[in-house]
Amino acid sequence: MIYKVKLKNADDMVLLDDHVYDWLTADAYLSKIDLVNNLRKHSSGCAVFQKTWKKADGGFKTETIYLHKIIAEKFLGDQKLDKKRLVGAKNGDKLDCRLDNLLYRSRSVASRQRKTSSKTGFTGVYREHNRFRAVISIRGKSVHIGMFDTAEEAASAYNKVSRETYGEEGKINKIK
Repeated sequence: MIYKVKLKNADDMVLLDDHVYDWLTADAYLSKIDLVNNLRKHSSGCAVFQKTWKKADGGFKTETIYLHKIIAEKFLGDQKLDKKRLVGAKNGDKLDCRLDNLLYRSRSVASRQRKTSSKTGFTGVYREHNRFRAVISIRGKSVHIGMFDTAEEAASAYNKVSRETYGEEGKINKIK
């Protein structure tokens, strides 16, 4: 069974496996702070619990708990390696916190999976005059793939090189 938990500051829902939901609501500390009912959508797109506490000395302390991180640490800790320390979503949906969607990955993989800022809407594709250039980064160096008549052709060429170079960890453009 999958639980859908509404966020406090958005109409979006977080997806959770039933045993993860049970743990979040049964854990002494997490139930004390009512984590499940106080989740918000962070500016990065993921679900967080955030609360500011007044300290005894009069100062303040802000506690931030990233939902995907505590779930991964509790249930997927054996997958965490020296280089694979960041938690990401396989399907790109940061609010899908089901265990089969979460994975540990390296900083370089996380960087490759980021949404594109290219005006063409495709990673590694840039318009030059009336044509489109496809470029990919390999070992920190920009590698020219080729020039194409359409953005879609350039994105397809990028996808091919990305699969060959990075396999499952490569970024793949969605072409309609």
